Amino acid sequence: MKLPRNISGRELVKLLSRSWGYRQIHQTGSHIILETEEPGHQRLAVPDHESLRIGTLNSILRAVAEHKRVMREEILRSL
Repeated sequence: MKLPRNISGRELVKLLSRSWGYRQIHQTGSHIILETEEPGHQRLAVPDHESLRIGTLNSILRAVAEHKRVMREEILRSL
């Protein structure tokens, strides 16, 4: 499945919060810090940019998929 080219950092934060159990902890500079306790503790930093770079988005999705033990495509479908 192809990665979206126009997703912003804020949109990704909303998606991860709504669908995948993450919550926004705080923001440091231009990075939004997310945290989850399901199934274990994980923290993520999401750049608060207008449009995320493909490599950055892919890296975040890979980290979420590995932590949640799901396929990256499943997360992409929820975009």
